Order: sequence, then C-alpha cells, then structure tokens
Amino acid sequence: MNKTQLTDEGFQQLEKELEELKNLKRPSAVDRLAKARGMGDLSENSEYVSAKEALAFIDERIVEIEEILKAAQIISTAANKPEVIELGETVIVENNGIQIQFTIVGEYETDPAKGKLSSSSPIGKALLGKKIGDEVEVNVPAGKTIYKVVDIK
Repeated sequence: MNKTQLTDEGFQQLEKELEELKNLKRPSAVDRLAKARGMGDLSENSEYVSAKEALAFIDERIVEIEEILKAAQIISTAANKPEVIELGETVIVENNGIQIQFTIVGEYETDPAKGKLSSSSPIGKALLGKKIGDEVEVNVPAGKTIYKVVDIK
C-alpha cells in the first residue's frame, strides 16, 4: 500500500470532514431519501433520484477519506528553522521582484488559492530539497518561470 503524505493539519482536516460526513451529512441524506421514497412512484420521482445520488456521493467520499487516513504518513515540520524545503514547510520565493509565499503540502491538502501547493505539482517538486538562495526553473502553463528561494519557515 502506498503511503499518502499529509501534514498534521491536513490529517486533522480530513478527520473532521469524515466525522461531519458520518454524523451530520449522511444521516441527513438518509432522511431525505426516506422522505423522497414516501412520495410515491419511484420511477418518476426526481427527488428520490437526487437524494439517492447525494447519498451515494457521501458514501463514496467517506470510503475515500477512510482509505486516505489509513494510508497516511504524517509529516511533521521541524521545530527549528529548516535548512531545506520539505513537505509542510512554508517558503517565500521571489519571481520578477515579487515575493510569493507557498506552503508545500500533500496532494489531498492542495489549495492554490490559499498558497498551498502539492509536493507533486511542478512548483512543489521543483522547490523540494532547495535551500535559501537557490533558484529553480519551473515549467508552468504560462511557460518557464524562475523562482528564487528567499526564506523557509
């Protein structure tokens, strides 16, 4: 079984989502399905079909999260200032005079809008193992971009 690398924060978020799915959303979806079933002819009951699909989606997500958590390898960040970029580290890079902050996370924690980049993304891969002062060239959809590592937190 392949290990899934997660930060401690990412592991806790998945545990929280799993608890919410099991204790709130699934019971609500089961109730909705039961009510829709009571509305009569199931072959022409769009509410029943919709409720059934919603329950199936929730059940699939529960199984997915359980598998991720089972295979999780929690990566803890260094207590002191790290010398190289590793999973879970926050890094400040410079590109064309503009500083950008990224946090390198596991693939299930990725949220580019919040600056959380997957360790398997082009930028994440390029930054792993680099030190302050290193420059990396990354192929991104817009073309080649060069980032200089300014700080690692």
